[in-house]
Amino acid sequence: MSSIRSVKGMNDILPSDIANWHFVEDTARHVLESYGYAEIRPPVLEKTELFKRSIGEVTDIVEKEMYTFADRNGESLTMRPECTASVARACIQNSLLTNQTQRLWYRGPMFRYERPQKGRYRQFHQIGAEAFGMPGPHIDAELILLLGRLWREIGIGHVDLELNTLGTSTARRAYRAKLVEYFQANASVLDADSERRLESNPLRILDSKNPSMQDMIEKAPRLIDMIDSECREHFDVLCQILSDAGLTYRLNTRLVRGLDYYSRTVFEWTTDKLGAQGTVCGGGRYDGLTEQLGAPATPGVGFSVGVERLIELKTATDEAVARLAPHAYLLALGDTPANAAHPIAEQLRSAVDDLRITVDAEAGSAKAKFRRADRSGARYAIVLGDDEVSSGQLTIKPMFKEGGEQVRVSIENAIQLLSKAV
Repeated sequence: MSSIRSVKGMNDILPSDIANWHFVEDTARHVLESYGYAEIRPPVLEKTELFKRSIGEVTDIVEKEMYTFADRNGESLTMRPECTASVARACIQNSLLTNQTQRLWYRGPMFRYERPQKGRYRQFHQIGAEAFGMPGPHIDAELILLLGRLWREIGIGHVDLELNTLGTSTARRAYRAKLVEYFQANASVLDADSERRLESNPLRILDSKNPSMQDMIEKAPRLIDMIDSECREHFDVLCQILSDAGLTYRLNTRLVRGLDYYSRTVFEWTTDKLGAQGTVCGGGRYDGLTEQLGAPATPGVGFSVGVERLIELKTATDEAVARLAPHAYLLALGDTPANAAHPIAEQLRSAVDDLRITVDAEAGSAKAKFRRADRSGARYAIVLGDDEVSSGQLTIKPMFKEGGEQVRVSIENAIQLLSKAV
């Protein structure tokens, strides 16, 4: 009988990798909370209509990539391909947007049926933030500056900020007509995907990576030349704030993002260190999203970060975070000490916050147990033999390279010693 393997594109995160995940997630939580963002956790499963309304029916995500199925009652459900729509739905449903602003962040798995490749999987993880109720450019700037701080605290470089503005829906309608006229005049250059999008979503043609279309796309009309003065001022103030804060960026007038709900500010952080999949983070403003979901219009802006890509970028440009080793490895020599090992370990954990102790639970000689203690990476081995049990003491042996003397101490003194290792 053949063994069962994981679903294609849905990967195990192994203990050898988890320290990097903890480091990135904990750093992100710290940075987001330092800016006043509170965590929200929407469900993984949503009604399909949510994503059709928000992302847009004529998008690759809705047309080709969503995991959608009918439940036993015949209702169409979808495993979330992104989380902005879910956060907006949760805010509307729970009355979080009525006469109030919100700064929220999330983390968790998303699902898209794509061709698996490096840094891009069918189950992937995102950390993101959404801010509601603030229409001005200052909150756009806050989120972008927050991301700049996140890259610094994680310790990655080689990420570049690209900015654009999409203006209002009125400006985009006028631009859309001009763009369709331009693409129709160059119809011989369009590929099959672009021909399909020409009437339904011509702005997405600007996103095409087809090399044979790049020269034609480069010469296409620019949306930024058609936006109104209010949107232009919004964008100019944003750019000025970023410049005053010392953050460099590049204006990319072809940047439109892949989701229909964006308006005004859009941005991406990109890198050339991850091959073809160079986008690490993307986001922008979506002032019309809540209206698309049947609620009063509420200004909104946010971003999402691909955690897998962030970890790959860190390990590609830096050493991986060390595996989370225990502070102490408790090994018992004999039956009576083995019975006492876990109660003593519980006492130590209760006395020292965040103390990590691994209790040796395998048979073997003292030599084998010390070998396992050494492999664990623990700073200390705690030895519990018959003498220690009878005297109410512990023998503590330093395992770090600098060495140190082995000592036998009371449990109270062991607590003081181990508290310095945390």
